[in-house]
Amino acid sequence: MTFALNISRSLMGQPWRWRGEGADARDPGYLPDDLVTQLLMARGCPREALEAHRNPTIRAFMPDPSLFRDMDAAAERLADAVQRGEDVRIFGDYDVDGATSAALLIRLLRDLGLEAKPYIPDRLMEGYGPSGEALVRLAGQGATLIVTVDCGAQAFEALAMAKATGVDVVVVDHHKCSAALPEALALVNPNRLDEGEEAATHGHLAAVGVAFLLGAALVRLLRGRGWFATRAEPALMELLDIVALGTVADVAQLRGLNRAFVAQGLKVMAKRRNIGLAALIDASRLTRAPLCHDLGFALGPRINAGGRVGQADLGVRLLTTQDPAEAARIAGQLDHYNEERRAIESTVQEQAEALLDAQGNRAVAVIAGLGWHPGVIGIVAGRIKEKAGRPAIVIALDEEGVGKGSGRSISGVDLGAAVMAAKDSGLLVAGGGHAMAAGLTVAAHKVDALADFLDERLAGAVARARDDRALLIDAVLAPAGVNPEFVAAIEQGGPYGAGWPAPRIAAGPMRVVKADVVGNGHLRAIMAGADGRSIKTIAFRQAESDMGQAILGASYDRRLWVAGRAKIDDWGSRPAAELHLDDAAWAD
Repeated sequence: MTFALNISRSLMGQPWRWRGEGADARDPGYLPDDLVTQLLMARGCPREALEAHRNPTIRAFMPDPSLFRDMDAAAERLADAVQRGEDVRIFGDYDVDGATSAALLIRLLRDLGLEAKPYIPDRLMEGYGPSGEALVRLAGQGATLIVTVDCGAQAFEALAMAKATGVDVVVVDHHKCSAALPEALALVNPNRLDEGEEAATHGHLAAVGVAFLLGAALVRLLRGRGWFATRAEPALMELLDIVALGTVADVAQLRGLNRAFVAQGLKVMAKRRNIGLAALIDASRLTRAPLCHDLGFALGPRINAGGRVGQADLGVRLLTTQDPAEAARIAGQLDHYNEERRAIESTVQEQAEALLDAQGNRAVAVIAGLGWHPGVIGIVAGRIKEKAGRPAIVIALDEEGVGKGSGRSISGVDLGAAVMAAKDSGLLVAGGGHAMAAGLTVAAHKVDALADFLDERLAGAVARARDDRALLIDAVLAPAGVNPEFVAAIEQGGPYGAGWPAPRIAAGPMRVVKADVVGNGHLRAIMAGADGRSIKTIAFRQAESDMGQAILGASYDRRLWVAGRAKIDDWGSRPAAELHLDDAAWAD
């Protein structure tokens, strides 16, 4: 492979390479001249699928729901509940994926004539997933059917307790499964180990995507039963706004069906028909229709804040309310909790970073602290991962010697599988997840043993992933080329996110005109090129990094190549383009 712009080692210590170089996506016999086609092919899109990916639709990517194991059984049981008017409870996780999954089923069942009730466990008091006590309590209250969403795949004891009461449980999940499955009437999960080859290709779906497929199966079944002979059929596509929100916020890979969910869901969201989402958009101070990154950085964190530091059920209540006044009140609460979450997160992050050096060369940074708020450890783990360039698990220890941990991984390292192996080895009280994220419960005296286990199991994978690390470049521009028209052009290759990265642009060579530190360690700089044009750049949380220090100290006679994501800065009177920096390298 050749180095992009001959940069073998940047200021961030990595080589730059052309995205897609040497991959099957690069067809040497086909050299497209339009930018969007180049972007699609560089992300692995085959030539024959270009049109489907250029405008991803549900019709083009939607599989037959019956493809998945237990899907028909789950739909049959839900259809029976609808027609009988049963007492149905939707048991969801306390994060965005759980809230959106629960809200989707509740809204759909309401449109079908059944008022299902949500149950969202408290993160601190009950922890992740269904507890046997909660399921038994719901059965005692009269529930005849409980649907767990975004949880349940590992709830062996809890589902056994529920079964003993006679209540039916349907599990809708996407987390990794063991070879053995818990006792449930139906367990719908594309990541079941016994799933068929075609169904397994949808293992990247978030739980809300799996819930949407169940909704489609349910509507189809009721249509066959004649349920809509005297009533309107629900507009399932109108629920794609919350599918998009859950998919992006759960950092699900935006490939195939997920890209269609998000592309079409953003169109639905722009119509503001969901009262709760409209209120949340207003509370987030967005003055335009949300874009893909707004779901992950503006709307998602506010929904999450309820489960992290506030009331766990606020998210699902917001997304299902039909009262604008209630929606505005809940959205305001979530906005307040989000500010509180930021303050707590900042404190825990500072303390965790202070402990990072003690990790030495471990493959996985395992950092534990007494009294840390469990609601922010996932976010902090993500920050530590970025800072250390390796997987990280942050554990909040309580006074009883029990730790709640959350982990984030790097591309090429399956952290969820390693956590499940640690559980099977007796190191954990509970644990599970997927490749890029995991959660666990561990006794304080076993934290060091857990770190040793993960180091031994993942050292090779982490080393390979770090050796393969390179900054991938899509295009090179002069400063004048970084403009709103260019940003609009590249957006046509979206939506971008995990698994379908936003284009990274290299610009230069340029000189630093002005550089300073703003906010919480962010580097802001104005740079000018030989074409006489200048652009604004910002590098978030990079003021203390090698790149940040080099730019702050750069003399005017030294030139730089910079690389990052071109974004629209719409704070001024006229929209302008700016570059969000990932890296930089000396040009001379």
